[in-house]
Amino acid sequence: MGTLKLGVNIDHVATLRQARYKGFSHNVEPDLIQAANSAVKGGADSITVHLREDRRHIQDKDVYDIRKLIDKPLNLEMANVSSVLQEALKILPDYICLVPEKREELTTEGGLDVVANYNALKETTKIIQDKGILVSYFIDPDFEQIKLAADCKADMIELHTGKFANAIDPSEVECQLQRLIESSNKAHALDLIVNAGHGINTANVNLLFDVPHLNELNVGHHLISNSIISGIENSVKEFKKIMSQYNM
Repeated sequence: MGTLKLGVNIDHVATLRQARYKGFSHNVEPDLIQAANSAVKGGADSITVHLREDRRHIQDKDVYDIRKLIDKPLNLEMANVSSVLQEALKILPDYICLVPEKREELTTEGGLDVVANYNALKETTKIIQDKGILVSYFIDPDFEQIKLAADCKADMIELHTGKFANAIDPSEVECQLQRLIESSNKAHALDLIVNAGHGINTANVNLLFDVPHLNELNVGHHLISNSIISGIENSVKEFKKIMSQYNM
């Protein structure tokens, strides 16, 4: 039995900052490092940020600062784009999670299409791993995508839980949960570490306890939204308490 870990995504702290401040100065707020430290105090096992090609929220300086000042693993989300990859290889995060990216999207809308981008992803994966960085693919719970992720030598996958989180009808919730269960079993059989994320909150996280082999949940929007009321530290503590019920 292993302990289910929590990765806290602090992108939306930067979203709030960028809504008012476009540059860096002594009075810019909210402070991303303070937010990351509060998450760590609450029990966060890692910090996640998404360095988008359009730099919509997280900026290069943010990632360097987090890497230098936060004593927890850094999970850097990024698209398979050469300019961002070059920066990532200078930052040297603990993990890089490759994600799809569209400029017009409000949030990541789906998983990587490993089938369509197999060669490019395999090449990038090797480049990253040669620097001693673990590679994760953010993918939909789909057997073909999972198999090809393993073929590309990814170290881990993050199962996209969006359809599960957005389902309303109980039968659809159960259907999407079953897909996650079967996909996690498939990935585990292929020696992939299994993480999950997207749309997870205190109302649905306990349902994910039926999914075997989970290593880490990555949660952002819910924790940051909840922290506006309760504070990041209390928000993370509350979430970790619920997660402690998980039995692998």
